[in-house]
Amino acid sequence: MPVTPDPDAPDPAHDVEQRRREAGVDHRFPFGRPGEPLGRAHPFVFGFTAALGVITAWLLVQAASNAKSVIVMIVVAMFLAVGLNPAVERLRRFGLPRSAAVAAVFLVVILFFAGFVASLVQPVSEQVTELRKNIPEYVEQLQENKTLANWDKRYGLLDRAEETVKGEDFQKSLTDIATGIGKVAVSGVFQTVTILILTLYFMSSLPQIKTFFYKLAPRSRRARVALLGDEILDRIGGYVAGQFTIAFIAGTISYIFLAVLGVKYALALALIVAVTDLIPLIGATIGAVVVCLVAFLTGDVTDLIVCAIFYLIYQQVENYVVYPRVMKRTVDVQPAVTIVAALVGGALLGVVGALLAIPTAAAISLLIREIVVPRQETM
Repeated sequence: MPVTPDPDAPDPAHDVEQRRREAGVDHRFPFGRPGEPLGRAHPFVFGFTAALGVITAWLLVQAASNAKSVIVMIVVAMFLAVGLNPAVERLRRFGLPRSAAVAAVFLVVILFFAGFVASLVQPVSEQVTELRKNIPEYVEQLQENKTLANWDKRYGLLDRAEETVKGEDFQKSLTDIATGIGKVAVSGVFQTVTILILTLYFMSSLPQIKTFFYKLAPRSRRARVALLGDEILDRIGGYVAGQFTIAFIAGTISYIFLAVLGVKYALALALIVAVTDLIPLIGATIGAVVVCLVAFLTGDVTDLIVCAIFYLIYQQVENYVVYPRVMKRTVDVQPAVTIVAALVGGALLGVVGALLAIPTAAAISLLIREIVVPRQETM
């Protein structure tokens, strides 16, 4: 037992032996026996806890704002790991160990990214080469344009343009733009590689991560927490699998349609449609606009009209036939909640927020239905 302090004894802050005697040090408690905890109503406990809470909240807000990009990458990687976990579990049913199943699924993801990038290299390089070849022709057409010639006589457009191009501000602007594009490209590559590496680690250790967080719950409620947690993860995984399925269908149908129509870069455009289709609400429209624009630039007005009609019809089929059939067993969320969640998520975190919003809304609705509503019924 700790010794009652003697007023005449040496101060334990300066005397080591007195410190050990008063603390009651022995072989079981090398740093002394813990004293009786102060009551929660004690003024010191209340004030200290309140001050500590305010400081902690302020530090967390500052840390979150400074590390926003890192937090987003971790959340996206965890989201992808949970979403790809059903594929890993399905491979494990065929007798594969988890490490081999994770490697197989991750290899498919890497091949998809590599194929997407490779499919874009050819059309981009061809367009840049064609632009270089046609620059003299474009300049000649501008010089022969009567309207432009009249404007040049009135306002001296060519002289002003030449002065602007030769000016230091214009050269500096070009340098800044090139530097900015380079920084964005390097940052994008770094973030993509980081997310893929984190996804691999999370996929490999997902069972251990789940077990760790489940053990944080009280023992008496751990089973229910684990069941709810598994259901939430299953819904997230089902949502991701459903989104990939819908995107795959959109990309496949787009490739067949564009190949039959004879549009250039059909494979690259189909992959763009598949990737943009992952974005809730506006993704399919973005992909359709890109395809229609490329079809018009590489073809004629007829190709533009045909593509516009095709994607207008396909989006209706996807929204009212494909999406409900794929998602009805995974995400149990009302359509209005889905739209609001996607809008709020997009406003907070952009495209990433829109992607994460719907499964997050599904998880929150499950917790409300299973925890909040039953508790309200008993009050």
